[in-house]
Amino acid sequence: MRSLVNGRKLLAGAFLGLVGLAGAMALSEPPQRPELSDSSVAASQAKAQLAKAEPAAAPVAEPSPEASPAPASDDPFVIKRILPIEGPIRYGEWHWDDANVPEGPIVVTVDLEARVISIFRGGYEIGAAAVLLGTEEKPTPTGVFPITQKRRHHVSNLYDAEMPYMQRLTNDGITLHATEVEWGYASHGCIGMPEPFAAKVFATTKVGDKVYITRGKMVGIGDSLADS
Repeated sequence: MRSLVNGRKLLAGAFLGLVGLAGAMALSEPPQRPELSDSSVAASQAKAQLAKAEPAAAPVAEPSPEASPAPASDDPFVIKRILPIEGPIRYGEWHWDDANVPEGPIVVTVDLEARVISIFRGGYEIGAAAVLLGTEEKPTPTGVFPITQKRRHHVSNLYDAEMPYMQRLTNDGITLHATEVEWGYASHGCIGMPEPFAAKVFATTKVGDKVYITRGKMVGIGDSLADS
């Protein structure tokens, strides 16, 4: 579901605050994605400028018994790869590359500040896209939400609107679904994705997979997606 909204002020809010976009006309810039380095990414992925995180230089020292071990390589929530996307992800743009990525648990992240969704399989980012989000009146909530229902063909009983590839997150109607992702529009709190991308996400996820919705959370390679 989406609706045309007005206004030209940008949002700001706390990481877990229940806030939303003041309106789609506030989206004066296309969805941003931080410049990628070997160790940083904005885990979720549509629109304010995100800071570029540089990897800390590794100390040159002999290993010692007291040194903390690195995260286990088989931890499904640890980021092992990010997609090499240059520049901002613009409305309607999406990326997908799951070639040679091993099977593993699926984790979805959405950054309300960047207005970007990311799909991770076993810690490897396989998809990213710009998304539509809610308004101040109908905000997209923050938190961790398991997918509770999936429907390939769905019509909203609240707005009588088609919501292809619907994946329900809350009982009051917040979902992932396909829509036309264009500048100047917003949703009623749902996370709207380009339809080809939504179809891939729908085929990849299952009921019970978690969706982490945050505001401006920065994570890098080796960080845990579960620390939200």
